[in-house]
Amino acid sequence: MKIEQSKVTEEIVQTLFQDRFQGAEVKFGFVSIPAGERLPREGTNAHEEHEYSYIIKGAISGDSGGKSYRISAGEASYIPAGEQHWCVNEGQISCELVYALVKS
Repeated sequence: MKIEQSKVTEEIVQTLFQDRFQGAEVKFGFVSIPAGERLPREGTNAHEEHEYSYIIKGAISGDSGGKSYRISAGEASYIPAGEQHWCVNEGQISCELVYALVKS
């Protein structure tokens, strides 16, 4: 099942590299979410890859799979493939994170 992704500006989400291996595909990137910004701006997002993220600076809160969360600098998260999710930066500084999207 192909899951549609919402359009997010390249200033916020940057894919740094992408590679294919036998039986797997990996995308690795960086996100800088400005203070007050919500991703996606409305509704939820889902993708066909498993998402692994590590927060470098700041914090975000949101909902993933119907469960609320808050994650801060130095913490990591995992969102299973296909799970509806969204986040918001309610802080005073940008939230910066690195992510890996893994499709197997």
